[in-house]
Amino acid sequence: MFKTLFKSIFNFEEYDLKHYQVSLLAVISILGVIGMVLIRRLQDANERQFEKQIIGYAVGLIVAVVVSLIDYHFVAKFFIPLYIINLALLVITKFTPLGKSHYLAQRWILIGGIEVQPSELTRIIMIIFLAKFFDIVRRQINKASIILLALILMVLPISLIFIQPDLSVSIVLLATFLCMFYMAGLSYKIILPTLAIGIPSFIAFFWYVQQDYQVILTPYQRDRILAMLHPEMFPQLAYQQVNAAKCIRAGGVSGKLLADADATLKSAKVPVIESDFIFTAIAEAFGFVGSMIVIVLLMIFIYKALKIARMAKDFMGMLIASGIASLTMFQLFVNIGVVTSLLPNTGIPLPFVSSGLSALLGNMLMVGVLLNVSLQNKRMLPQRETLSL
Repeated sequence: MFKTLFKSIFNFEEYDLKHYQVSLLAVISILGVIGMVLIRRLQDANERQFEKQIIGYAVGLIVAVVVSLIDYHFVAKFFIPLYIINLALLVITKFTPLGKSHYLAQRWILIGGIEVQPSELTRIIMIIFLAKFFDIVRRQINKASIILLALILMVLPISLIFIQPDLSVSIVLLATFLCMFYMAGLSYKIILPTLAIGIPSFIAFFWYVQQDYQVILTPYQRDRILAMLHPEMFPQLAYQQVNAAKCIRAGGVSGKLLADADATLKSAKVPVIESDFIFTAIAEAFGFVGSMIVIVLLMIFIYKALKIARMAKDFMGMLIASGIASLTMFQLFVNIGVVTSLLPNTGIPLPFVSSGLSALLGNMLMVGVLLNVSLQNKRMLPQRETLSL
């Protein structure tokens, strides 16, 4: 019995260990080093964020390697318990005394003296859950009842995150969900009319939430949007983004640190610079060149995830890898969009770079699952069983 259980968890017979994606680990490690160099420069004398990040990255890489050896099919068997646990954690975060608040948002719970952000774990849990769900209903994906059920299942955790409030993670999860729905085979007969209605509706929604009488967003969230559009009218709320833009411009082409290793970074005065606004420090320290290097590294990660999706041995593996690629892409877009004032200041970490142990753990779990999908690829299947994607 133990032998059977071990084999179902660590299904080495199905793994293509010769093609283990070491390059994927190398990419995220380079991103991690860039982040740690800046965190060390930016932290206050009495802070220990740099030390925590080093320990977190070391443990995270071990977690990623261990998880990469666990068959994602085994994990997906528990997709319903995982979904329920995820909802329970989000409810505890918002509606119990265990929930902790920072910056007017209740997004954390205290476990053993450590603050954990459940929404960071929601990302990988929902990707696995949706991949398994869509795999089960694959042949009925375009039925109205299935579409409605999928929407309900996704809206529940997104709503709990939205009311924390955490607008950015809600948007990223919704966008990821829509991409996975498309990859699952949603018909263009449904997609095109939805876009025809959805785009004008979004424009109307964006106008509505700016009004004094709107009831969807909190006053603080509304003011964040107005601060992006009219920074001169909301100097306190626009402070982060206005100063972030100044620091980005100050970095120029090659940045300050390449010319003078002891240069003072003005971005150190930008609030939450080590986390949601770390791209500001990258631009100031390493300039346009350094910023592009970070973006290219993240795009390589996304490309590799999409390639893994294409080579996945089955439908569920393809959806998991596609979901991880989509989520990373949207998170990259939102983070840089906020820093450059293209989007309202909602706050979301830059993957693998920002400080924050919850985000780091969530990212490493995603990497581990992605690596396991890559180990079970088309090379390991007889030609007649190859899945056409």
